[in-house]
Amino acid sequence: MLNSGAWGHPIFGTRKGSIFVFTMSMLALTAGEFVSVAIPSLAVGIVVSVAYAAAARARRRAGARNEAEAIVDAAKAEASNITRQAEIEAKDEYLRRRETFDSDTAESRKELHAEERRLAKREDLIDLKMETIATKERSVEVSERAVAERERGMVQKDQELTSMIGQQREELLKISRMSVDEARGVVLEQIEKEVEQDANRLIERKINEAKETAEDEAREIIITAIQRYAASLTSDSTVSAVDIPSDDMKGRVIGREGRNIRAFEKATGVDVIVDDTPGVVIVSAFDPVRREIARLCLERLIQDGRIHPARIEEVAAETEKEVNRQIIEVGKKACIETNIRGLHGKLSQLLGRLHFRTSYGQNVLRHSIEVAFLSQMIAEDLGLDGELARRAGLLHDIGKAVDHEVEGGHPQIGADLLKRYDEKPEIINAAGGHHGEGEHHDLYTAVVTAADAISASRPGARRETLDRYIKRLEKLEEIATSFEGVQQAYAIQAGREVRVIVDAQNVDDRLAMKAARDIAKKIEEEMTYPGEIKVTLIRETRCVEYAR
Repeated sequence: MLNSGAWGHPIFGTRKGSIFVFTMSMLALTAGEFVSVAIPSLAVGIVVSVAYAAAARARRRAGARNEAEAIVDAAKAEASNITRQAEIEAKDEYLRRRETFDSDTAESRKELHAEERRLAKREDLIDLKMETIATKERSVEVSERAVAERERGMVQKDQELTSMIGQQREELLKISRMSVDEARGVVLEQIEKEVEQDANRLIERKINEAKETAEDEAREIIITAIQRYAASLTSDSTVSAVDIPSDDMKGRVIGREGRNIRAFEKATGVDVIVDDTPGVVIVSAFDPVRREIARLCLERLIQDGRIHPARIEEVAAETEKEVNRQIIEVGKKACIETNIRGLHGKLSQLLGRLHFRTSYGQNVLRHSIEVAFLSQMIAEDLGLDGELARRAGLLHDIGKAVDHEVEGGHPQIGADLLKRYDEKPEIINAAGGHHGEGEHHDLYTAVVTAADAISASRPGARRETLDRYIKRLEKLEEIATSFEGVQQAYAIQAGREVRVIVDAQNVDDRLAMKAARDIAKKIEEEMTYPGEIKVTLIRETRCVEYAR
């Protein structure tokens, strides 16, 4: 039997505990006792279990209710705090916005008041201007009436003056015994003389001022003074003469039915002239390189003695390769001589071609090298980049290497070539403008122009044919003697100077200066010549008497 104290154990206070007690009681009792004890014990256990479960549920409900009430109270308190905080923040925001609104409103009121004051001032100014305009209109009306009265008086006086002038003119014509046209001519002649004298005095004064200020304006005066544009020149030499040992060789050059000469012209691209000139065969071509190849080829064929089409083609090919190698080598030597670095290989080759080109007998490559060094010296004296000027001077005539192949003048051709091979703009402008073609205001262009003129005009640099030389001298003298007051003109110094002698009775000192300047200007406009021509005008008075 379990004692009653066992019911106080926790395990017996549950439903499972009751079943356990019941089971243990059943095991502890004997079969006889089971009947008398099992049933009451079972009933008691069931009742206890039910009662305990009900009490437990009641306690849990009470605890949950208390917990729920606590949570609700906490939530209400928190909600109350949040509500109070939100109200406080809302009030603060309201006050802040109210202050901002009041500030903006006050500022707007100030601006409106200021605008009202400005408008009021503007209205006052407008009223004042309207009054001023009205006053001026009244003044203008008064002035117009006065002008109208004066115009009527002027018309009357003009009529009176016209009548008086007519009377005086008739009296003057009677006194002078001259017609109106004759009198007008006399007056115009007198005015023209006075104006011419004034112009000459002005020119003389300006020249003297320029001389006085030359030291202060040296750079500008030098730049403008050295720009003496030389004329565009063409090659004088288009033929080469090849000496032959005897006139019998001419027949071998021509060949049977002309087959040799035709093969030679086809292989070299030149014209061969075989005439009655003894001991000479002429090779003619505008391309100087082709002409040089043909000359060397013909000399080798004559020395070898074997002249037939196959041999001609073979020698022509060998000679062309040799001349091309020579062109490349000459171009490189020119770059080394002028200390030019970084030049494109094609430009160097074109410089080599200039070795076979002449202008008025002057070798174009030697002329270019000379211009390069002259340009460097002039540029350094002017404070410019001497190396850049030297490069521009060397390449200024590069267009002459291909001017027989490309249409246009050699300055433009050269500028296009230099642009194609990425030369600097100063060098391109110098090549394109060294003969005064187009508008080129670059200082290096002026420097190269001056150096080109100096190289071309120095004594012995260039030669002319006799006929062209004589015509140029005659043209110089003809231009000089075409001016009024010139008695004689002489071309001297191989056409580099013209001496002009004027009549001292009809030409004074100021007119002499103007006449020299006009002669020089006309020579520039009408003649083509290398370098420059000096005009020297001589005015003298000779008094001769005889003692008898």
